[in-house]
This record gives sequence, C-alpha cells and structure tokens, in this order.
Amino acid sequence: MKKILHHGKVYVEKGVFAEAVLIEGGLIAAVGSNEDILSLADRETELLDCGGKTLIPGLNDSHLHFMQFGETLNQVDIDGVPSIDEMIKRCRDFIDKYPEKVKDGLHAMGWNQDLFVDSDRLPDRHDLDQISREIPIVLERVCGHIVTSNTKVIELLGIDGDSPQFPDGDFLIGEDGYPSGIFTANACNIAKALIPDFSMEERRKILLETMKYGVAHGLTSVQSNDVGTTFMDGPAAFKLFHDVYDSGEALLRYRHQVCFNDFAAFETYLTEGEFACGKYGGDSWLTLGPLKLFKDGSLGARTALMRDGYAVDRENHGLEWIKDDEMEKYCQLAKKYGLQVVTHVIGDAAIEKTIDCYEKAFVDGENKLRHALIHCQITDEGLLTRIAEKGILVFAQPIFLDYDRNIVEELCGKELASTSYAFGTLQRKGAHISYGTDCPVEDCNPFPNIYMAVTRKDKSGQPEGGFYPGECVDVADAIDAYTIESAYGEFMEDRKGRIKAGYYADLVLLDRDIFTVDPMEIKDILPEMTMVGGKVVYRK
Repeated sequence: MKKILHHGKVYVEKGVFAEAVLIEGGLIAAVGSNEDILSLADRETELLDCGGKTLIPGLNDSHLHFMQFGETLNQVDIDGVPSIDEMIKRCRDFIDKYPEKVKDGLHAMGWNQDLFVDSDRLPDRHDLDQISREIPIVLERVCGHIVTSNTKVIELLGIDGDSPQFPDGDFLIGEDGYPSGIFTANACNIAKALIPDFSMEERRKILLETMKYGVAHGLTSVQSNDVGTTFMDGPAAFKLFHDVYDSGEALLRYRHQVCFNDFAAFETYLTEGEFACGKYGGDSWLTLGPLKLFKDGSLGARTALMRDGYAVDRENHGLEWIKDDEMEKYCQLAKKYGLQVVTHVIGDAAIEKTIDCYEKAFVDGENKLRHALIHCQITDEGLLTRIAEKGILVFAQPIFLDYDRNIVEELCGKELASTSYAFGTLQRKGAHISYGTDCPVEDCNPFPNIYMAVTRKDKSGQPEGGFYPGECVDVADAIDAYTIESAYGEFMEDRKGRIKAGYYADLVLLDRDIFTVDPMEIKDILPEMTMVGGKVVYRK
C-alpha cells in the first residue's frame, strides 16, 4: 500500500525543503510539493497529514551500548548520585524491595566521583560492605572503565595484596595492603562476571522495551556494541538478535559492533563463527558491523591515554588497554577479511597510536574499510588535520561536554582543551563525523546531543556564550551527522539517512521546528511520530 505524508516541512538536505513524501514498499518513492505528491495517490493510498510540522530522516546513533542501557533500566538507579552515602542507601533500598533479583549478586552503573558533593574519592570495598557482605556487589562508574566492589567479590576471586594483576586490567591495593575493591579496564569484566547474568527470556524483554524507548525518542537505527561487552556469550547474543528480528518484533534497525577478549576468538569468529556463517539479508534491519577495540579508558576516570600526562599529574599518562602490537594483529587480520575496525579512543596518545595502526591496515594507501575513531576527544591541530586528510571516520558524542566541560581544562590544560572536542573543526576540514551517545554513559535521546553540538552549552544553558563556541555547528550539520554521516559509517549512505527517492522510509515527525526554534529548546524536542521502513513504530 502507498503512503503519503503531506503538508510537512520536509528536510531534504542543507537549505532544501519539500512538502510531501510518497512511500512504497518501505522505500521513499518520491519527494516534492503537496500538489505533485498527492496527485500520485490512488483509492488505497494512506494519507498522513503532517500539519505543517518538520519531518527529518530517522536518527541513527553511531555508537552506543543498547542492551546495556536496557539493563540499567532494570537495575538500581545510581546515575549521578550526589554522594557515596546516597549510593549505599539506594542499593540497600533496592535489595529490600527486590530480594529475589539480587539474591546472587547486585550490579549497577552510573556513579561519578566528580559529582559527589562531600568528597571526590572513589568508593571502595569498605563503602560497599555497608550494603552487604553476603552477596557480591559490583558498581560501575558511569564511563564503564572503573568498577568498585565489596569484599565478597575479592574473596570470590581469590585475590589478595600479593596476587598477580589480571591481563590488561588492574585491581588497586588499599593502604592496608589488601585489594581495595576498585578494578580498572579488563579487570572490570572479571569482577562483573561474578554477578549472575540476565536470562535469555529477560534479555529479550529488555531488548524490546529498550527499542520502544529508542523509537519514542526518534531513533530508527542504532550501531551498538553489546556483543563482547554487555553480552559476553557471542553465539547466544547473535541468536537472540536473529530471533527477535526474524519474528518481526523489532522496532528499529540494529548494527552489531563486536568486541573480543582474545585474538584467537576473533580468528574463530572470522573463519567459522558469526562473520563466516551468519545470515544477513541485503535489506535486513539487522546487520553485522565492525570489530570494536578499546585503546584507552576515560577522561573522568583519569585513564584516557595522554601524551604528556594529566595537567594535575604529569606522571599519570592514563591506561593503554590494547597494546600496539596486539592492535596491529587485529587490524591486519580485519584487513584480510575486509572488515571495518572502530576503536574507543579518548586521549591524544590513544588517538595518535590508533591512527598509526590504521594507516598500516589501509587498502591501497586509503581508508577504504572506513576505520573509525570512537569519541576522539582530546586532540591538537595536528591530529585534527591528520584525521581529515587520511579520511578516518569519527563517531563523536557532543553530549559528553555536558559534564566534561567542567574537567577538561583542569585535566588537560587550557591550550589542549581549546582544540579538543573539536567536532566543528573536523566537519569544516571535511572529515566524516557522525553522532552517537555512548548510551548508557548518556541517555540515547538524540536531541540533547544535537543541542550540545549546536550551542556548546550544558543542559542549564552554561556557559552563556558556549564552551569554545568556535566548535558550534548549525542545525542542518548536526542532523546530517546523525543521519547521512551515521549511514556513511555503516556503508549505507546510498539508501539511508536522507529523505530522497530510493532511500529507506525511516522518518521522524517532530513536535516543533528544530530549524527555527530557540536553540535552548532543541534538547526538549520529541517526536510526534517515528517511522521505520514505512511502518509507524511510534505515535505520540
């Protein structure tokens, strides 16, 4: 059946708008004036009046952890807690309210020591022991690169002050010579593994509930790193996603970004695993995407890999998660199989080292596999120019500045801060830059992210003139970063991310005009309707 959306303000591309859209077979068949498009209707055509409201392409988050976000919605809420005492109280209350859910352990994510009003110290085992000493407890910092645990976790792991450190991750030792309960990098996964996982039935329900949240906020596509991070059992994860998508229950498009804990597992994946045997149709809503690597930690945790160390501690250069030689092995094998690589990089040293590795894995001297830098936060002019000239993609999160603007000058110095989070500069230099949220580090709602890119102000409107306002972009560029550029990051720019003939009918009708509204209101915009493949998946 044909569908026509008419009497809208249809964003086609920068500076170009239309009034109506014809949809057939899940694709956009024509775009034009009300008169021209309505003349194509027949008796069975469904007509949808946009009422003069703005219609944009479906928004595509280029990097997040979708399943992990769903998990946080089913765990105790410690996001942004103002103190360790408040976190302890919330966890105790959760245990009292849901004893069956936590009888074998409690896990949650969201604390940030920089938001504590009474102290900025990291919580440790002594704090979490006040929640319980009977069950293992693991609470993640909002970045996911540090966790803290109670003493029960340490006992179950069988470690003490003299135990060897874990590969690619540490457990910190307290002043008493015993593990403090604080774990970093890959050691976080070892601690979290003690907490019983959700059942497959629970995960399916969580996934579908999270999809409802996504489409209600205008997401029609997500590029998500769940396999190998949130969901460690790869084959089970792939099966779950296939089952949901094959049944037709899915509400949005999903592209896997896949992690591995060791090189042998990556080789198996390529030769006899999902990459070799998985079935994905050409127009499937479910697609298999790149290899995901981690090069460093996070700025807030002081584990981002920095060339000259931190301004407050020049001896601390951060944490190098995957070493250069190991990373090169991954990238060279990915090149052999024609696989894109995307890498978590925050510090300037991590960015530089990753670019070096990518260049060695270029095809015919060019970035034909579209290798990308995820986050790409701390940069100088040389790195920005090199990224653009080498055609390396950037999957950016402007919304990170809502918090990071408070710490970046202190941790990096004003000179380096002035050229960091330089997403406007990258766009002007011609780099392919797309937007995402890294949810659940931030909410996957795209509109606060667009607001931050346009205004460089936090959610309260500060600073008044914007944080290094030369990096602001206009609304059209921000929407393009969330649509056509995100599609470019998954090799789909020829059929996704524009309202043009031949493209997927992934559309979002907004409750106000994002192009003319007071920029302060952009963060509050919500969809009136979301459509994926011509199917209405959300209506207000």
